[in-house]
Amino acid sequence: MEKEVERYRKPTRILHWVHGGAFVMLFLTGLILFVPALGVLAQDGWSRVLHRAAAILFVSAPLIYLPLNGKATLRGLKDAFTWSKEDLGWLKAAPRYYFLGDDKTMPPQAHMNTGQKMWWLMTIVFGLVFFITGLIMAVLDTVIPAAVMQWMVFIHDIAFIVTGCMLLVHIYLSVIHPLMRPLRTGAWSSMARGKVSAEYARSHHVKWYNQIPGTREKKTGETAES
Repeated sequence: MEKEVERYRKPTRILHWVHGGAFVMLFLTGLILFVPALGVLAQDGWSRVLHRAAAILFVSAPLIYLPLNGKATLRGLKDAFTWSKEDLGWLKAAPRYYFLGDDKTMPPQAHMNTGQKMWWLMTIVFGLVFFITGLIMAVLDTVIPAAVMQWMVFIHDIAFIVTGCMLLVHIYLSVIHPLMRPLRTGAWSSMARGKVSAEYARSHHVKWYNQIPGTREKKTGETAES
């Protein structure tokens, strides 16, 4: 049986699916409001109700997770906000890596690669943007000047477009892209079961893999028990 290592604990996986599910619902119901041709689907205001219910779940899920998983949260934030020359190397190597399958120039990656750091940062920054603009539009729509309301809608829509595009990229890399080996040993497995194959960990996150007790990477590129 192929050796596996734990990548994500159960609380983190639950947060991912709950928060991700809420975001998908926000995206779909927001799309109905954003595209005039889909306006017929918003009849009776049901899409708006679902949008606001998903928004409550989107905000409350991490607020529940944070105090219960403080160490994991701080570790994730530290990873997301810690950037180095290797991240610049990842950005340079990423086009050839993902489009041509060339991994020779890809620098060693830690638990989070640069792309995942970017997704984390976008989730945090745009999550705050969604929360602030959405709250103003939902609660203060009859109080604030029309010009301010228009700006809130505009900023909300820009965040919707950017994060929507990144969501599609995230799904593609997690579920479809062959380099991720998603369904069996890679990205999908890490969030579905919390584990990835040792071979996947070595090839995609060797700096993190070498920190796991009982493993180390030889200079030859082979793995041995320490």
